[in-house]
Amino acid sequence: MTDALVARARDVMARAHAPYSRFPVGAAIEALDGTVFVGCNVENASYGLTICAERVAVGAAVAGGARRFRRIAVTTQVEPPGPPCGACRQVLAEFGLDLEVIAAGPQSERRWALQALLPDAFTRESLG
Repeated sequence: MTDALVARARDVMARAHAPYSRFPVGAAIEALDGTVFVGCNVENASYGLTICAERVAVGAAVAGGARRFRRIAVTTQVEPPGPPCGACRQVLAEFGLDLEVIAAGPQSERRWALQALLPDAFTRESLG
């Protein structure tokens, strides 16, 4: 069941800075050319400044020159694994709604198309 993308997300989850929630998250996003970028959540004492693993991974990908993606794996230590939060869904939508989203917990995985997680998304077309 576990593929290399999920394994990369699990590896980076160990580096999460989650002293407040104690809810480490790892993410690995695969660009169309196969390059993988990773991120983990980074919490802050000023809670609103916390950044999710998915957005860290997207930022790393954009900084690395990627703009189109195949899939993202998000790992946590809970069952069943949950999908990305609404803010992360919106950030992911900026780069295409055809992205496959994989959520992996210690024992199971769930998969969606981003479009299913964010129907009627606000996109560049929404701007007119």
